[in-house]
Amino acid sequence: MATIGPMETKLQQYLRVMSKNGGSDLHLKATAIPRVRIHGSLKALGKEVWDATMMENLAKEILTPDQYTKLSEDLQLDFSYVIGTEGRFRANFFYQMNGLSSVMRIIPVEILPLEKLKLPKAVEDLTEIQRGMILVTGVTGSGKSTTLAAIVDRINATQSKHIITVEDPVEFVHPDKKCLINQRGVGEDTHSFADALKAALREDPDIILVGEMRDIETIEIALHAANTGHLVFSTLHTLDAKETIDRIIGTFGAEEQPRIRLALASVLEGVLSQRLIPTIEGGRVAGLEILKKTARIEQLIAEDRDSEIPDALAEGKEIYGTQTFDQSLLDHFYDGKITEEMALEYATNPSDMKLRMQGVGKGAKVNPEDEGKEAEFFGLKGDDEDEE
Repeated sequence: MATIGPMETKLQQYLRVMSKNGGSDLHLKATAIPRVRIHGSLKALGKEVWDATMMENLAKEILTPDQYTKLSEDLQLDFSYVIGTEGRFRANFFYQMNGLSSVMRIIPVEILPLEKLKLPKAVEDLTEIQRGMILVTGVTGSGKSTTLAAIVDRINATQSKHIITVEDPVEFVHPDKKCLINQRGVGEDTHSFADALKAALREDPDIILVGEMRDIETIEIALHAANTGHLVFSTLHTLDAKETIDRIIGTFGAEEQPRIRLALASVLEGVLSQRLIPTIEGGRVAGLEILKKTARIEQLIAEDRDSEIPDALAEGKEIYGTQTFDQSLLDHFYDGKITEEMALEYATNPSDMKLRMQGVGKGAKVNPEDEGKEAEFFGLKGDDEDEE
């Protein structure tokens, strides 16, 4: 067993404590006490203040010479960190005014099945799609990777496909089940997302997973792949389906946008947009906006009527399984998972959410004894009242 240095020993102790306590991210900063994020909140880990020398020594102990040189030149570095078979972490070093800082995010070893994530059935339906593009979006730490891993795992268990993933870095490791899966890490197995995507088109894939669509070239190739019979999964740091569509199209110049809009309308099969909401029991639950391709959705995207998409998602909840983020919040509130305060705090439209909680408007659940109150709210008569 290789000998590790004193700073790496401390690091591993912190990472093990974080893992045992359900944490997600370890923060180390020159001139600060280490902190760990648990259920969305940062908490101090011990009382020892790390200085600039300690951080530099840590970098020298855990990085290869080439990685340390790259960190010195670029002033930041993405890499993977592994503790034997115990845990894998997505890590970053970066310089700030007091020296080095580092953030390490745990990559769960276990891939949770869709059933355990308790996501709506519409998410499971997306695993049956054969071609096109499916996007999972949300801010950093919203559970995008976990959801995407569960979707790929379901396909891996039920279909005979060739899957190529391009990630920075590789997060969940998928063993071959019914599928043959090749996972490539940017910087280790390929130079860039675009390079790997170009090569993937010549490697007989059925499914291509792109860790993130970061630039025009990657988006262009991904759209081409989806248009030529492949199923493409990817992620974006966007809050909802409308913003996702606007972000992709807005990446291109004005003269290219009509072409990209039509291409996206044709291939976009689904968008899952996630936010993690604190629950009454102390954990977090995923609020999920779901877009599934319908003739109306395709038409709205093609005709640059993105502002109408939220209404289309809300109206398609019972028929297609689509839903807005606020509808998801309302379901969690009615199920007793989140408080009224949390639902209103995280709602896209808090005033509408308040009305629905009072039994007013689309999506509201009204108790039998409250029937007619919606009409009264607007100064109207209920259905059972006689006209004068």
